Amino acid sequence: MDFSNITNGISKVIETWEPKFAGLPIGTITQKRNKQNRTIKQILGHLIDSASNNHQRMIRLQYNSDLVFPDYRQDNDLWIALQDFQNEDWHDLIQLWKYFNLHMIQVIKSVDESNLDNYWHDFEGTKVTLQQMIEGYLWHIDLHLNEIQELIDK
Repeated sequence: MDFSNITNGISKVIETWEPKFAGLPIGTITQKRNKQNRTIKQILGHLIDSASNNHQRMIRLQYNSDLVFPDYRQDNDLWIALQDFQNEDWHDLIQLWKYFNLHMIQVIKSVDESNLDNYWHDFEGTKVTLQQMIEGYLWHIDLHLNEIQELIDK
């Protein structure tokens, strides 16, 4: 299966957003909040969490046909709080997000296609295949980058 639209999309997002993030004023990244009461720093932290969790799932699904692995969606705000993204160095966060996603491109390019139907159970019991996970990854990034853009434009 060809996931180049996803990997190219991730690459384009990094190219577009890394300099945009780097140029944001401190007040913009720390004070403006979305409807979930998250700042831009916290939303970027959430995208790092997403990369981390999806990385684990995508790798594990290549050697487990039926993966039971914790879901963190119901705990997103707890993850954000425990890692204290609000007080982390902004440039470090940008670089972690960038390089984790560059690695995710490699993971997706290298996926064993014979395992695309392997699935993970989310916290609601829904089965999510490896293919669905890969196909939804860029969509999730875009969802939160659109939120960030709305905050920038406020």
